[in-house]
Amino acid sequence: MNLLLAETDAAAAGQGAANMISIVLMLVCWFGIMYFLMIRPQRKEQKKKAALVNSVEVGDSILTTSGFYGMVIDVTDEDVIVEFGNNKNCRIPMKKAAIEQVEKPDSE
Repeated sequence: MNLLLAETDAAAAGQGAANMISIVLMLVCWFGIMYFLMIRPQRKEQKKKAALVNSVEVGDSILTTSGFYGMVIDVTDEDVIVEFGNNKNCRIPMKKAAIEQVEKPDSE
């Protein structure tokens, strides 16, 4: 009788190890799928946004995240000075991170 119990315990231990390996393999696959579906595209978008913000030059027309259109007057490392509207006195310093779109002036 003890021999039968020992054999079933050994089989159960082997099956438990196989279950543990399959769980670990499933978790690795899950994290791989999440990386390719969520993290990687977000990093691509962040790189594209950083390249857009770093390409800002004086004279470019920009659209801010709040929906204002303006013309870049001065550029520093982290800030830009933007002129809004036809009023030449309306110049506002803002962070580069608030830039949504950049339109380069036509080279005519």
